[in-house]
Amino acid sequence: MIGEVTGIRKIRMLYLQLLYRCNFTCLHCFHGKRLQYADAFTAEEAASLLTLMRDEYGTEAVTLLGGEPFVHRDLPRVVRHAKEELGQRVEICTNGYRIERRLTEIAPHVDMLRVSLEGVGTTNDGIRRQGSYQSALNSLSLSRDLGVSTGATMTVTSRNIDEVLPLARVLAQLGVRQLKLHHLRPVGNAADHPELLVTAPSAYGRLRGELASVDLPLEVIVDEDLSEHGAPQVCAPSDGPREIDRIEADPRGALTMSCKAVGKDAHAFWYEKAKGRIVHKPSATDELALAVPDVVYGRA
Repeated sequence: MIGEVTGIRKIRMLYLQLLYRCNFTCLHCFHGKRLQYADAFTAEEAASLLTLMRDEYGTEAVTLLGGEPFVHRDLPRVVRHAKEELGQRVEICTNGYRIERRLTEIAPHVDMLRVSLEGVGTTNDGIRRQGSYQSALNSLSLSRDLGVSTGATMTVTSRNIDEVLPLARVLAQLGVRQLKLHHLRPVGNAADHPELLVTAPSAYGRLRGELASVDLPLEVIVDEDLSEHGAPQVCAPSDGPREIDRIEADPRGALTMSCKAVGKDAHAFWYEKAKGRIVHKPSATDELALAVPDVVYGRA
């Protein structure tokens, strides 16, 4: 269905939000009230979508996220299906809070564990949850010891923009290979915390200058949105792209192709779980917006 409407023939990666439920209520979470929703993929529904994407669009990799994927009771089944049955690269995005037992169980089937952090020590805990910083570091250390590559994400806010480099150095000491920096969008919980927004765009310019001027011990990937002029709106050409990097499925089955649509109900395609098919549901807000390129600093 996506191919017939858009001309897209290949989608390299599926970002699969398994559920909304989470053991955190982070101040900046784009899900907002949806954290309380019961929508979730069953193991069978997740496996069906993964297989469909592999067979119809050549999808090579999956990133499992939520909510918090480690609170999904069937996470091991989904991971094993993606890795053993489909041969896909498997990445999990997590808050890293008390996941040691389950991580040890699924480690042989995981290619990368990516933990979310919002700064060093109390800066992180003030945004996420008390005790979450040390728990996240513990999970990264365990992942390293289990032979699973590690990465991290950080949403840049007014509270933590000065802690990007200090956090990068802490992560490098734990063997973390990559830190992704995301732009804060005023949706979900962030809409209730405008104080977290970076109101001076020049601050992004200073951050980029710092990243470019130091010898970083790990790779830092920066959203193009984190610039003084913001990111351009990149949409599909009139004759349609043939290949895109990613598509994201939320726990209801709504599909989006750009992080700009995250937290909004602007979805042209839906995965109907009961029927195992993707359908086109055009709306007044339809627009095939694609993600813009990131900027990379430091070591690959």
